[in-house]
Amino acid sequence: MDLLFLGTGAGIPAKLRNVTSIALKMLEERKTIWLFDCGEATQHQILHTSLKPRKIEKIFITHLHGDHIYGLPGLLGSRSFQAGHSELTVYGPKGIKEFIDVSLKVSETHLQYPLVIEEIVEGIVFEDDQFVVEAAVLEHGIHSFGYRITEKDRKGTLDVDKLRNDGIMPGPIYAKLKSGETVQLEDGRIINGNDYVGPDQKGKIITILGDTRFCENARNLAQNADILVHEATFSAENEELAFDYFHSTTKQAATIASEANVRTLCLTHISSRYGKDDWPQLVKEAKEVFPNSVIAHDFMEIKIK
Repeated sequence: MDLLFLGTGAGIPAKLRNVTSIALKMLEERKTIWLFDCGEATQHQILHTSLKPRKIEKIFITHLHGDHIYGLPGLLGSRSFQAGHSELTVYGPKGIKEFIDVSLKVSETHLQYPLVIEEIVEGIVFEDDQFVVEAAVLEHGIHSFGYRITEKDRKGTLDVDKLRNDGIMPGPIYAKLKSGETVQLEDGRIINGNDYVGPDQKGKIITILGDTRFCENARNLAQNADILVHEATFSAENEELAFDYFHSTTKQAATIASEANVRTLCLTHISSRYGKDDWPQLVKEAKEVFPNSVIAHDFMEIKIK
């Protein structure tokens, strides 16, 4: 899995930072892409990447402020013209359905694929045999969600070398052994697949938060995550301003990362008041609290190990 930042700015587009959108690339795991927020001009940002809109399977919206949703109608419409025929599901707070329905209706946009819109509440919003997605309400001026994406543990890898050394050659039997079955070989031996499969591989955890003040639910969603994406709209010296505008500072994001025992903190949603020369100072503030901190920029890609 990889995280690709399509927009990392707060509030309004800027020359160096477009507004918020993050792509979770799951091409190896399920041959799809999940999008988190879809600010204005997200589809323009996609044009500068290798992403294919037809592969977007799900879009998770954190909240309904314009810098997180104004790109939705255009992207949904364009997907129809880019060989996008598979079903797409949009998850978001109450009101997201009305926003999409009215936008598509007024513009007479007719989608060529099934669109499902789920207005969510706290708790598990999606689960299948590979992933669980949980949502919790954060502390913002309007209803804002954070998402915790948990990959379920995967079966260990089959020890092919050990099988060959024991005279068991590749074939359909390998699939049975990997699933843990007991099989009888042509020479009469009975073997247990569990003897040839390594330990289960622990799934990854990704936490992506919407706009928020420093709050308990942010910490809960981030617990033991491999990567935490946390807004850092303001520098550490502007803590009072951050509180007044329902946002967080660099040090507050880093404190959540430290207390939640995450592996990597990625700062995003950076105010345009901070120019490129200010970015090193912002990440320095976070590193003073949580050393494994990075600051996102548009088109930055992080491999989730």
